[in-house]
Amino acid sequence: MQPVDYLRISLIDRCNFRCQYCMPDGEWLQSLSQGEWLTAQEIQSLLEQVLIPVGFRRFRLTGGEPLLRPDVVEIVDRIAHLPQVQDLAMTTNGFLLSQYCQALHQAGLKRLNISLDTLNPQTFQAIVQLQPEQLWARVWEGIQQAYATGFNPLKLNVVVIPGLNDHEVLDLAALTLDRNWHVRFIEFMPIGNATLFTARQWIPSQELRQRIRDRWGLESGQVLGNGPADVFQIPGAQGTLGFISQMSECFCDRCNRMRLSADGWLRPCLLNETGQLDLKTPLRAGVSWGELQQQVRDLLALKPEINYKDRGSGTVGAYTRTMSHIGG
Repeated sequence: MQPVDYLRISLIDRCNFRCQYCMPDGEWLQSLSQGEWLTAQEIQSLLEQVLIPVGFRRFRLTGGEPLLRPDVVEIVDRIAHLPQVQDLAMTTNGFLLSQYCQALHQAGLKRLNISLDTLNPQTFQAIVQLQPEQLWARVWEGIQQAYATGFNPLKLNVVVIPGLNDHEVLDLAALTLDRNWHVRFIEFMPIGNATLFTARQWIPSQELRQRIRDRWGLESGQVLGNGPADVFQIPGAQGTLGFISQMSECFCDRCNRMRLSADGWLRPCLLNETGQLDLKTPLRAGVSWGELQQQVRDLLALKPEINYKDRGSGTVGAYTRTMSHIGG
């Protein structure tokens, strides 16, 4: 198992979209109050005094939707200027990106992943479950501005759902032909909307690769990043294609990450609820940095047992979150 040095930090558990695959069907989820969030200073302190000393060096800011956090640029600036930080990225739905991308880039954000599950504005409305027709156009504008600002590599995340957007796989892959963009196809996972998952299921990455291979051919590729994607490239294309295959090609044995929730819970696995560690409560109670470091080291030692493949084992926990809270 490779070293766990990558931390995904959820800044907020709220989102301005209601994507079908992310939220439970028909439910409005209770959001945290602002006072329950880790503050910008608390995030910085946990990184400096606890998480970096135990080995974390690469970080991604997520949500909910991280650009809804009022102090998001300040948080980027604080993290980006810590000397031990090797990489800082963000995942966003892109809706607010056009107004933030310049400030985020200047603050030190290195890379962006933007959710774009479809090229069809009507399908986009159906996925995000909101009505205004300009939603897709605004996200597309944010993608263009982010790329012009200098975010490179710029990655587009596509959750593939049978019967909803899988017919667009070739069109989305074609975005990489004449742009240095990196499109990542993600297998639909059973977290967020269990009803939709049961009804739709998922398409193996191998099948998607074969569709693309039949159209253009496909060869191995490379792109900067910390995630589990298997990277390919259409011959002669400027960008790359990534495939995240947790359902069909389990990559638990090479997982290098943990997740920190907006209210300070450290979670070893996206798809396994066990083993979560509350860092905010002892932090605010004045527990020593050394004791917090040891608690995180103990959790790191348990991580091989706390994964989706072996989700029946590990420590016992009951801190339930859905995809919209965890940030993927």
